[in-house]
Amino acid sequence: MNEQVKELIERLNAEHCLSLDEYRYLIENRSDEAAKLLAEYAVKVRREIYGNSVFVRGLIEIGNICKNDCLYCGIRKSNRNCERYRLTEEQILECVDEGYSLGFRTFVMQGGEDAFFSDEVVCGIIRKIKSAHPDCAVTLSLGERPRESYAALRSAGADRYLLRHETANKAHYERLHPPEMSFDNRMRCLDDLRALGYRVGCGFMVGSPFQTARELAEDLKFIENFKPDMCGIGPFVPHHDTPFKDEPSGTLGLTCFLLSIIRLIYPPVLLPSTTALGTIAPDGRERGILAGANVVMPNLSPVSVRKKYELYDNKICTGDESAQCRSCLETRMRSIGYEIVTDIGDIRK
Repeated sequence: MNEQVKELIERLNAEHCLSLDEYRYLIENRSDEAAKLLAEYAVKVRREIYGNSVFVRGLIEIGNICKNDCLYCGIRKSNRNCERYRLTEEQILECVDEGYSLGFRTFVMQGGEDAFFSDEVVCGIIRKIKSAHPDCAVTLSLGERPRESYAALRSAGADRYLLRHETANKAHYERLHPPEMSFDNRMRCLDDLRALGYRVGCGFMVGSPFQTARELAEDLKFIENFKPDMCGIGPFVPHHDTPFKDEPSGTLGLTCFLLSIIRLIYPPVLLPSTTALGTIAPDGRERGILAGANVVMPNLSPVSVRKKYELYDNKICTGDESAQCRSCLETRMRSIGYEIVTDIGDIRK
């Protein structure tokens, strides 16, 4: 590790910010020694805020029908080999009830941008969840919607909203998405969510096509300025039915390196160790926690549909029952000295 890298890490730990060029330099000069020092600082600062707690969120993939045609996504509308499904309200509520009985207190409803899930439909589901389980948090991850839609969902009781920005560089965004999708609209959505009082999550892919250290540095600067309540990053993993099928996956090492940096940029952030990390390496999620992450998201979706929600190839945990998923993660987290907690884990500022 050269002296400039060490100095940048020390300053990031102390001041929680660097310049765009300094983030870029840190990424371009990544080494095992630098990663180790970053992880040590990231774990220390996370322990000061959250102890050894890893927050668990119950993920419910409500449907894989999507109007969008993102070039990297396995459920893009042009993929005619995708077996489409849409959960009923009854199925979604059954997933929540089962999750609640297993100890989950935060539920994440995630799906493609599907007109069926109108404000009326989603608001009705949120109200029923909150009525049955008033001590729970409801997180939505349903893509871009008008401000008035976000406002209606918030009024119905939604607490959090996850919307990955995917990349903070407009030109890069346009290389990953079809022309009808707008970088400016994605950013507008994030601003609207924040203004409406949601706890807001953003995030990006690590190692996506055309990405360089410059784009990653811009992502880090965006996170520094936006200060998301949650930030989901994971390695890009190609899907065989997309234009990027032959692109290489992102790496575990760079993803963990960036997890540590994000923890130091904004110490209270809720930072998932993603399923994609576990997909590219058997101990990927554990490595993410050891780099500074503090959230895991077991799948509560019906087992019959899990393989259909295939955003990328070889996704793990597609055949496990909900109880198995939770038990497996608890064992894995204990093996590295951490405890799964069901606390809704609201950000501590």
